Order: sequence, then structure tokens, then C-alpha cells
Amino acid sequence: MSNRLHQLVDLLVAALIAGSSTYLWGLVAPPAVALWIATLFAAIYYFSRNPWGSPRGEQFNDVIDDIYDRYLP
Repeated sequence: MSNRLHQLVDLLVAALIAGSSTYLWGLVAPPAVALWIATLFAAIYYFSRNPWGSPRGEQFNDVIDDIYDRYLP
């Protein structure tokens, strides 16, 4: 159950990143560009949780998991 909750929080954080990035980039860029950049930022966060060959990816994931374990049931 805990792993599913962690995945749900990962999706929510990615959605918050996408939403806030879309708004902020929308202030200085055309809407299509802002949406593309926001999607890129959200994907970078979400897929960084499952790093592909990054030597420090596991270390970052451990820190994020420790935060989740501290605040989530």
C-alpha cells in the first residue's frame, strides 16, 4: 500500500510542477511553448524517480522516499 501511495504522491507532485510551470511560462511564452516546457519539467521529475543510468539517481530517490515515509502513513 505504501508504494502505491508514494506513486500517487509522485503523480501529484508532477501535476503541481506541470500546473505551476504552465502558468509561469505562460507569462513569458506562447501557450503551446509553455505547455511543452511544463510537460517536460513534470516528466523530468516523474521519470527521475526511476533513473535510467544516473549514478546518483538512487541517492536522490532515497532522500525523497525518506520524506514520504516521514509524512505519509
